[in-house]
Amino acid sequence: MAFATRHFARAASSAAATAAAKKLIVKHVTVIGGGLMGAGIAQVAAASGHTVVLVDQSDEILKKSTQGIEESLKRVTKKKFADKPEAGAEFIEKTLKNLTTSTDAVAVVHSTDLVIEAIVENQKIKNELFKRLDKFAPEHTIFASNTSSLQITQLANSTTRQDRFGGLHFFNPVPMMKLVEVIKTPMTSQKTFESLVDFSKAVGKSPVSCKDTPGFIVNRLLVPYMMEAVRLFERGDASKEDIDVAMKLGAGYPMGPFELLDYVGLDTSKYIIDGWHSLEPNNPLFAPSPLLNKLVEEKKLGKKTGEGFYKYK
Repeated sequence: MAFATRHFARAASSAAATAAAKKLIVKHVTVIGGGLMGAGIAQVAAASGHTVVLVDQSDEILKKSTQGIEESLKRVTKKKFADKPEAGAEFIEKTLKNLTTSTDAVAVVHSTDLVIEAIVENQKIKNELFKRLDKFAPEHTIFASNTSSLQITQLANSTTRQDRFGGLHFFNPVPMMKLVEVIKTPMTSQKTFESLVDFSKAVGKSPVSCKDTPGFIVNRLLVPYMMEAVRLFERGDASKEDIDVAMKLGAGYPMGPFELLDYVGLDTSKYIIDGWHSLEPNNPLFAPSPLLNKLVEEKKLGKKTGEGFYKYK
């Protein structure tokens, strides 16, 4: 009996080792999109020892992205290496050595393990990108989207690698926020899912997993909360100022819902809720807001335009 137990244990251990060996260890990362999210993802990947190529449409955009990364790294090192400035300088130098830029996505995906897309929240544009890259990326390469509102399954269906496709939803600002939502579609293989979880941990984040449901975890709870605050204000039940104060002092939130809407961007919030409403038109949580629609139509989009629910100097 003891021999059988030992034999079974060795067999199980061997099987686990084989499965682990098959799991992809991500070393080379291609990030598509040099905006705040893409640059942030590129930064944390490069800082954790990955070889990273950041891709966008022009050298001008990429120059701005790189400058932003350098400034962000300086802020990080001030805290992380407060008493060791030389170590901080070395950290910045090593991170930047791991990072290169390109305007040719097709050329750089030939040698990548993981493609992370962080471009505009537009289903058609994302699908076209993934369809094109799918033709040139190696068979083992995993594709991931940083989308916060679109269905991962629909993006995966634009490729022939549905089993090697998942969601990696980082949060802004990426270098500071510890969370990553790892999204597994019905077609995502366990091997791919585990590789994405391992990568998230490797870049210093705390991954949580979620099925491919609208908004995943955070936005599925957060966006309806913000929309309900707008409806409360629309009905005249309370002022936006009092609603913000109530949620900060009563619920311990760092920002009130209207402050958060202005920070996120009213156009972004409208885009998300409109998309969900089209998927589930009878869900009252996803009902559009006349006031939000009016502000977006007037180009009052929040902090980025100087006015949203509040005015900013």
